[in-house]
Amino acid sequence: MQMTLDSYVFYALIPLVAFLYSSVGHGGASGYLALMAIFSFPSNMMKQTALLLNLFVAGIAFYQYYKEGHFNKRLFLFFALGSVPAAFLGGLWSLDPWVYKKILGFVLFFAIARMLFKKGNTGQDTRPLNPLFAILIGVGIGLLSGLIGIGGGIILTPLILLFHWGSMKEAAAVSALFIWVNSASGLIGQLSSGVRLNITAYALVGLAFIGGLIGSYYGSKRWNNRRLEYFLALVLTSAGIKLILF
Repeated sequence: MQMTLDSYVFYALIPLVAFLYSSVGHGGASGYLALMAIFSFPSNMMKQTALLLNLFVAGIAFYQYYKEGHFNKRLFLFFALGSVPAAFLGGLWSLDPWVYKKILGFVLFFAIARMLFKKGNTGQDTRPLNPLFAILIGVGIGLLSGLIGIGGGIILTPLILLFHWGSMKEAAAVSALFIWVNSASGLIGQLSSGVRLNITAYALVGLAFIGGLIGSYYGSKRWNNRRLEYFLALVLTSAGIKLILF
């Protein structure tokens, strides 16, 4: 990737995306994929790059939320049991670039809806989790994660809140580790299929790490900034339109 003005803008936006996503316990894959779509990255390097960045940002986010005492081990376990093997299988498969872009475009719009219409849960009315249902959910999210290069947090978090399985902070902590294990499994699947990481991916890790470190620190301490979320929603919308229509 030659260092043009577009390149500088892209590199400047990566830590911002990591900052915002990590503040709610996410790794940011949908945001990274959106940026790569807008800046016309080759589709054959998008998935593994997003998964690699997820590992670092989601790992930082989990540490911060775990340190604050928000992690619910039981809530995580059943989702992960289904998702990890499914993410590996999804990582082994390669989609046609046209199909990949369309699926990713629709996932980005799901992320936008999640961001703009999220609803918190104080945790005072939490309900027991059905283990079998959680494992099945994990399988579905894990397969999609491996296929398109996300960790699955943008899907898992709203489900935890919708079914009142945990509070907002618990959902963030569980989703952070869920994203990490899925990203690791999906990336291993990718590498096992012969895919190799581009040198650009390693260059992005440091930028994402810095943004994720700051965002997760403030997010785990009940910090929020809706203006940044609206900005990210605009980025995701632009990328989603480009992926679906072009």
